Amino acid sequence: MRPLGLLSIVVLLAGCPSADAADVEPTPSARPLPQPTRLDAADRLVALGDIHGDIEAMRTTLRLADLIDDDDRWIGGDTVVVQTGDQLDRGDDERAIMHTLDRLADEAHAAGGMFLTLNGNHEAMNVELDLRYVTDGGWEDFADVAPPEPEQDDDLLEWEPHERGRVAAFRPGGPYARLLARQNTIVVVGDTLFVHGGVLDTHTGWGLENINADMRAWMEGEGDEPSDVIDVEGPLWVRNYSESPTEEDCALLDTVFADLDVTRMVVGHTVQREPTVACYGQVWRIDVGMAAYYGGTPAVIEIVDDEVTVID
Repeated sequence: MRPLGLLSIVVLLAGCPSADAADVEPTPSARPLPQPTRLDAADRLVALGDIHGDIEAMRTTLRLADLIDDDDRWIGGDTVVVQTGDQLDRGDDERAIMHTLDRLADEAHAAGGMFLTLNGNHEAMNVELDLRYVTDGGWEDFADVAPPEPEQDDDLLEWEPHERGRVAAFRPGGPYARLLARQNTIVVVGDTLFVHGGVLDTHTGWGLENINADMRAWMEGEGDEPSDVIDVEGPLWVRNYSESPTEEDCALLDTVFADLDVTRMVVGHTVQREPTVACYGQVWRIDVGMAAYYGGTPAVIEIVDDEVTVID
C-alpha cells in the first residue's frame, strides 16, 4: 500500500467541543513521542478500559476519576492515566475520541502528569483494514479523508466509495494510523504492566521496546506488519488472564513478572461488567463494557501507595 500523502483537509468534530477544527494530520506535540515504554511509579495511577467509539461514556469515566472538567479539559494534575486500548469500532464517536485523547495527553504533560493510550486489537484491525466492526457512523465520520481523486489510487478503488475515507485514514501511513502510532502497545508504570490482551511467557523475549517500535513503524507506513504481535496469540488478543484463567494460565505469570520486573498486570479486552481480579490478585481486568454497545457502567481503578481501589 502507498502511504497517504499530506492532506490539507480540516474537519469540525461534531459533538466534541473540546476538539474543534482538528486537523486531519497529527498535530505537533510537546510531550515525549514516542511514548516511553517504562515510567517511574506515580503518586496516583488511574487505568480505564475499552471505549469503543462512545465519547459520552469516556467523558463520564474521566470525570468520575476527577481527571477532566465539564469542558473536557485536564484537571488531573500529576496523575498518570493509562487507557488499555480499543478506542475504535462499535460506536460512532471515534474521530472525536482520538483527537480528545491526543489533546488530553498534551494537557496532562503540561500539568506534570501523563495520559497514556495503548493500541488494542481493534486499533490493529483498522490498520490491517479489517473493518468488520465499523458502524455506519464510523464510515461517515472519516469520509472526507479520502483524496480528491481516488481514481488515481488503485488500493482505494478496491473499496466502495463510502468506505474510501476510512481506508485512507487508517491504512499504514494514513493520518489516523500515524495518530495511533503515537500510542504504545505495552507500557510499564512502576511495577504495573499494562496491555490490552495479556503478556505470555512466550512474548517477553521479544522485548517490550521492540514490540512498541515494530507496531509504530508499521502504523507509520515505514515497517512490515508485526504479525506476531497482532496475531490471535499475541498480546493484543490473548484472553488467558481475562476469560476464566486456569492454574496453568496463572502460573505463566511467574516467568512474565520475573522477566519484566513487575508485580501486577492490568488488561482490557474482555468485558467484566466491573473491574475484577484474577490469578490471586496479580491481574486486574478493567474492560467494564462502558460503551453504549455493551451497556456497561463506567468504572476505573486507581493505584495509590500500591493499593488498588475501584472507582465507580
